[in-house]
Amino acid sequence: MAEIATVARPYAEALFRVAKSGNLSAWSDLVVEMAHVAAHPDVQALAHNPKVSAIQTAEAFLSVLKSPLNDSVEAKNFVNTLAEYDRITLLPEIATQFQALKNAEAGAADAEIVSAFEMTAAQVSDLSITLEKKFGRKLNPTVTVDSSLIGGVRIVVGDQVLDMSVRAKLQQMQVALTA
Repeated sequence: MAEIATVARPYAEALFRVAKSGNLSAWSDLVVEMAHVAAHPDVQALAHNPKVSAIQTAEAFLSVLKSPLNDSVEAKNFVNTLAEYDRITLLPEIATQFQALKNAEAGAADAEIVSAFEMTAAQVSDLSITLEKKFGRKLNPTVTVDSSLIGGVRIVVGDQVLDMSVRAKLQQMQVALTA
């Protein structure tokens, strides 16, 4: 949804500016943890409960976090602001945009690799090196297995997709034969 992304962007940018002045890696971990907690149905129900005040929501949310940064003044202010404006549930989108800002700062990108079979660490490393040359930037790969690909891999980097799976080749052949 474009609306959620639009509303989340200023929060992600503000949090990123704060994180850059401190420990970016620790802040990144905190943002990921916040996103996971905010995605939980019980937390969403609490955040939208009109009988619970914004202060109570923020305190409950912060009490669940385990990151050492959750006690920082900046993190508390951020969560309090989100709770005050009923935006706690935006945290998954805020985390996504925060990660994109972090990657842009580092000249990197996330690469989603979907393989038909389990890949070894050496295979992932070799594939990452090849992909980094192709895309011209550092990649942060995440690998998942999807046996429906039959063979090969499907790689998503940003808005670019490289589908080198057997399933994709069979679909191309089907389209060519029926056209």
